[in-house]
Amino acid sequence: MDVRAEAEANFAQRITNNPYPGRGIVVGRAADGFRLIYWIMGRSPNSQNRRFVAEGGSLRTEPVDLSKVEDPSLIIYEAMLELPGIQLVTNGDQTRTIFEALQAGGNFESALTTREREPDAPNYTPRISAMLDVRGEDPSLALSILKANPFDPEQTDRFTYRPALPAPGYGVCLTTYEGDGSPLPSFQGEPRILPCEGSAESLLERYWDALDEGNRVSLAVKSLTPGGETESLQIKNRHP
Repeated sequence: MDVRAEAEANFAQRITNNPYPGRGIVVGRAADGFRLIYWIMGRSPNSQNRRFVAEGGSLRTEPVDLSKVEDPSLIIYEAMLELPGIQLVTNGDQTRTIFEALQAGGNFESALTTREREPDAPNYTPRISAMLDVRGEDPSLALSILKANPFDPEQTDRFTYRPALPAPGYGVCLTTYEGDGSPLPSFQGEPRILPCEGSAESLLERYWDALDEGNRVSLAVKSLTPGGETESLQIKNRHP
């Protein structure tokens, strides 16, 4: 199978025909720079009662109806933050953990050693994170997933990936879940190759349309120059 066919097959299997991939991160390249894609989904009223808010190059979640919030600890957080030459995107408040560690001279991996999978038994949702570093001549990419150990969910298994940057038109993806279930099955295997071709607007619409209509909540596409500077951060919310 060639790369284009693999990317399209992954998109169909992992996104279009998957009722619940959960939250997802895609870091990709376009002909004119880079793209960061992040989405959230929800099955419960508490999870669906939120939306994305973009502020410059930063992205955060906020409640739609504050009076209906049951537990904000795992659903309200900064999803995208940036430092000079570095872009961060995660599915939880570990975005701030990585950001502050880098500011203090630490690194991506060491920051995440201080964190665990989410404590939402019985699902034990994985924490997924990505960092795009364009400070040097050769931009680099790091991805991480922290998930419950299958033998003892009180323990956290830690996986870090350092793939080469994909070719223009492609991205690498982590999601929190393999699909729907009870409990929800955690993501398995290595990051998947997904399509990342076209404008930010076209990607926003393509991924939004592919996500399950009943479970999708919000989606964001961030466009970066070849030098890693933010050009735009576009969002689409279930609840305006």
